[in-house]
Amino acid sequence: MNIPSDLKYTKDHEWIKIDGDVATVGITDFAQGELGDIVYVEVETVGEEMDQEEVFGTVEAVKTVSDLYLPLSGEILEFNEELENEPEAVNSDPYGDGWMIKVKIADSSQIDDLLSADAYKELIGA
Repeated sequence: MNIPSDLKYTKDHEWIKIDGDVATVGITDFAQGELGDIVYVEVETVGEEMDQEEVFGTVEAVKTVSDLYLPLSGEILEFNEELENEPEAVNSDPYGDGWMIKVKIADSSQIDDLLSADAYKELIGA
């Protein structure tokens, strides 16, 4: 299982890569594996200010639909539009081409609430 040590994680299985005041968000390798084949990613919150742990979109797999939770409060800047045509990128490259959104971080102190790679491994029993 791939759990990069340079990322932060949530208990809801999102990953976060922080670059200055912008965070890139996606779902973890563990999450995509549990969901199975992803057929659709829906994010209609671009341009919205949202709070930490609010639902910013959904991911639809063959067997289920799951909500996506915002790891940090902020403005949704961008949705990875490549996922409209290639949602399977979330399965094949969850930490690369399968990223979902970019967020302008409103409160950097919330970063302290996120899990390290080791803490996330412990959460999922890896």
